Amino acid sequence: MKQTTFIALLFAIVFCGCVPSPDSPVASETPSQPMQSDYLPSPADGSLTRGEAYLESAELLTLESFPPQFTLVLKGNLPTPCHRLRIAVAAPDASNKIVVDVYSVSNPGEICVQVLEAFEVNFSLGSYPTGSYSLWVNGKTLAKFDS
Repeated sequence: MKQTTFIALLFAIVFCGCVPSPDSPVASETPSQPMQSDYLPSPADGSLTRGEAYLESAELLTLESFPPQFTLVLKGNLPTPCHRLRIAVAAPDASNKIVVDVYSVSNPGEICVQVLEAFEVNFSLGSYPTGSYSLWVNGKTLAKFDS
């Protein structure tokens, strides 16, 4: 009897370990989307080389919320797949000018295929106090908006 119980228990453990339950999480085959913080400049960037980010388009979206929330939609290319996108947003200055710097960083010692890497990013700018603002991206005026 003990041997039968042991075999049944062993069978149950092996069988239950091989079949996922309906509540088990399923691994996604699509890569996860980068988080917003992945685009922010970091102290570790000091050891990396700054490069270009070739912007094809930039657009400011105003979300229907209170207070209004703003999102910057950027499309373009990085010089190589080894470059990482950076987006630096300065606080509004005295004239309510918001300057956004879009660029890339890479490890100078890394060997990488020389092919452009496309990107499309929705970057949240958040909200701003009531007022009129101008948004500049890489030295060019993108939009004027009221908050």
